[in-house]
Amino acid sequence: MIETRNLRKSYGPALVLDDVSLVLPRGGITTIIGANGAGKSTLLSVIARLVQPDGGSVTVDGTEVFHAAGPELAKKLAVLRQENHLTARLTVRELVGFGRWPHNRGRPTDEDRRAVDHALDYLDLTGLAGRFLDQLSGGQRQRAFVAMVLAQETDYLLLDEPLNNLDMKNARAMMRILREAAHDLGKTVVVVLHDINFASAHSDRIVAMRAGRVLCTGTPGEIVTPERLHQIYDMEIEVREIGGRRFAFWYG
Repeated sequence: MIETRNLRKSYGPALVLDDVSLVLPRGGITTIIGANGAGKSTLLSVIARLVQPDGGSVTVDGTEVFHAAGPELAKKLAVLRQENHLTARLTVRELVGFGRWPHNRGRPTDEDRRAVDHALDYLDLTGLAGRFLDQLSGGQRQRAFVAMVLAQETDYLLLDEPLNNLDMKNARAMMRILREAAHDLGKTVVVVLHDINFASAHSDRIVAMRAGRVLCTGTPGEIVTPERLHQIYDMEIEVREIGGRRFAFWYG
């Protein structure tokens, strides 16, 4: 379980997180949604210990994140940031191998190689393992980064906008992979998304933010309603039910 208590974060005069208290249970996919500037990515970054809050606390299974030893935390939480810039020219296998760093400190064992092979296979990258990252399509490269965090073999996966720069087909494939990781591998996946329909189709629960605060939490059926979406996005949004899931439509 991830729990935040009274998180606050400002950048200059801008209050980005305003007294955020939240409980994210183990298992399944939790998606954080909201308009630009709602605080979604900052909240995820604070949970991942990438950003220091001005106040409040974060615990993961009872461990205070900002008091934990880095290597031990990295065995609990794996993080994929929104922007991933690499200066070195790496193969897919080398990148995925970085996910094993908390376990081997740069001295890979047979167990590490097994974990890398499993992640490559799970993300359908085995045939591309020797390819350099700059030789891949955007979708293939994004799968490689997800394979890296999967190879870390943590209970929790935190992903900030993993659908960035993906077309519709690759975005759907990515969400299916994350859903399988949550439900087949027992991972707890927390993901920031802009697309409400991908959130509705693939999430077990949704956290909606506005102006640095948690506006509401619940199942997709509870959050994806015209009334709730108007509160979140301040616009009129039509909701239709298709195949047992609710989807949002807007025009003009």
